[in-house]
Amino acid sequence: MTKSIYITSAAPQSGKSVVALALMEFLSGRSGRIGFFRPVVRSEEEPDELLSLMATRYRLPFSFAAMSGCTYEDARVLLAADRREDLYSNILEKYMGLAAQCDFVVCVGTDYGDASAVLEFEFNMELANHLGTPALAVIKGGDQSMDELLEATQVFVNTLRNHHCDILAVVLNRVAANDRESLLAGLTAALSQPCPIFVLSEDPRLQRPTVRDIARALDAGIVTDSGDLLDNEVTGVKVAAMELPHFLDHVQDGSLIITPGDRSDIILGTLAAVLSRQYPRISGLVLTGGLKPAPQIQRVLEGLDVARIPVLSVATDTFTTAIQVNAVQPSIAPEDRRKIAAALGLVETSINLAELMERVAVDRSEHVTPLMFQYELIQRAKRQRKHIVLPEGAEERVLAAAEVILLREVCDVTLLGDAGEVRRKIAALGLSLENVRIIDPLSSELRAPFAHEYYELRRHKGISKEMAYDTLADTNYFGTMMVHLGYADGMVSGATHTTAATIRPALEFIKTRPGISIVSSVFLMCLADRVLVYGDCAINPNPTAEQLADIAVSSALTAEAFGVEPRIAMLSYSTGESGHGPDVDKAREATRIVRERCPQLMIEGPLQYDAAVDAEVAKLKLPGSQVAGHATVFIFPDLNAGNNAYKAVQRAANAIAIGPVLQGLRKPINDLSRGALVPDIVNTIAITAIQAQSEDCSRAAATAAPQ
Repeated sequence: MTKSIYITSAAPQSGKSVVALALMEFLSGRSGRIGFFRPVVRSEEEPDELLSLMATRYRLPFSFAAMSGCTYEDARVLLAADRREDLYSNILEKYMGLAAQCDFVVCVGTDYGDASAVLEFEFNMELANHLGTPALAVIKGGDQSMDELLEATQVFVNTLRNHHCDILAVVLNRVAANDRESLLAGLTAALSQPCPIFVLSEDPRLQRPTVRDIARALDAGIVTDSGDLLDNEVTGVKVAAMELPHFLDHVQDGSLIITPGDRSDIILGTLAAVLSRQYPRISGLVLTGGLKPAPQIQRVLEGLDVARIPVLSVATDTFTTAIQVNAVQPSIAPEDRRKIAAALGLVETSINLAELMERVAVDRSEHVTPLMFQYELIQRAKRQRKHIVLPEGAEERVLAAAEVILLREVCDVTLLGDAGEVRRKIAALGLSLENVRIIDPLSSELRAPFAHEYYELRRHKGISKEMAYDTLADTNYFGTMMVHLGYADGMVSGATHTTAATIRPALEFIKTRPGISIVSSVFLMCLADRVLVYGDCAINPNPTAEQLADIAVSSALTAEAFGVEPRIAMLSYSTGESGHGPDVDKAREATRIVRERCPQLMIEGPLQYDAAVDAEVAKLKLPGSQVAGHATVFIFPDLNAGNNAYKAVQRAANAIAIGPVLQGLRKPINDLSRGALVPDIVNTIAITAIQAQSEDCSRAAATAAPQ
């Protein structure tokens, strides 16, 4: 039977969407088929914003019509005709049609925008009962006193119970951070019948509109292609009605500037302020009246590449535009990467989602989708907070990824590079990285002791003290030394560096794990319903049998670290004893070595790929094998086969290839593709943190083992 949750509130702007987003994120890693449902939407022609967010982010395979019950207009007509039961029946029918295709459905109630609060509250309570879903009550904190919040919560909970609603939990949202713990204690003591209670602090980032929100609300044209800068937060609005010198005196951090499109002086002055370190950060510029800038000004806008600023154009006059901008309510759109990360970080650190889901008996799916796996990466990384150093601190993609990591509280991050340059990049991009740690290897007090350590480790190779000191100016060497000496738990580089530049320092002094002679790599291949591990597809051109065995053992450990049960297939063009030749014999010998060294591992080889993945083929070619037909770890005979295979599967099966994940080192160092996107970098940082956790577990086990 389909399970579901109904998220409801008693007032507008309560924060239901933030809680719903976190639940969908959690369920994407726990429930095979998830759906999202809104009982009432504003229009069938214009997709509901929250529906659009969920459908896009979680790739829901349903139409907007299938995920909504009716429009506000339909509801008004039926209620006016005293046909309330018909209204509920229509919505129930739509909901059941969706639920029949899902294992879990998250329902979010009405927004209190088109009727009285009392009527909508009553409607949501009754509808939750009709749908047979437990209610998750979200209460808006705002600027109410503690006594008022306690009373409002008690009234809300009692009303839900009086209407026979099954209360899953209560979430008190948008409260002052200083009041959180006392409110939690007060609510727990005040409720006559206890239920799970969670309190979310106010997060200003979620209450401010972005330039994108304003562009969407005003149907504005985009004059300059500013990419992620559309996600700049707007903290205030400044109408440029003065002459330029006086106007600049009124610019504040996060200001959105509104000016007629023909005010060349204001446009150029705003651009100059953006470039200047003497003025606050400007979030964006809105040109009004449908007026286009002069051609010369347009050329300036199109040529910006150092300090960009989003520039919008609207047809309305300046006064009307200012009124409309001030009326824009913040929302979360699929493109709002930073807001999504902030929302998830807020909820995931304040609500025990696992406990919440246990109350509705969510069963974990046997299948693992790419989204589930990526969700699990983040959750695994958060279990034990680690510290990852990023040597490419001035690279925009790395900075954007670091922001996501910190907003979601995945791990701690240190950026390497010139502090001034890095700070300027952060400001120009409008990122929330005010408290991130930045180290400049050239001026750091750690450079001298790091250089001494490097000299001691490499003096036998002819390294002098002066050469060591010069070498530690390199961010990759500096970052690797941070990991080597315990200042960081892992390192991620490669967005602008070659693979050789990234891993050379690790090979010089971090070295390989005991019993492993070779550094290798795997790709985590996220298929539609499972995750496979492919190795080695990036490092070793033509490994020997002994090296293949090392790669297999390392890959098995990597698979275990990421929740994949290792069943190892040593791939070749022949299966079992049917063929002979150098390549087949190499796979056979590598299999023997692994069995001898690690008898607990399930391994088979040589195996053809079809016999490794297809149970029916396995029955014919290698009956009785624990691995054949069910392999999860695939060891390719050489780099040519592995690299081509992972790319072929990635393209042909529309799989997500996460990696390369380096393995075999004593401490985790990972290499990025120079074409890596922000989500790729986020995944790699999370992977590195998980590897650091596994290293801790391995060391703890070794320490505890009898000598």
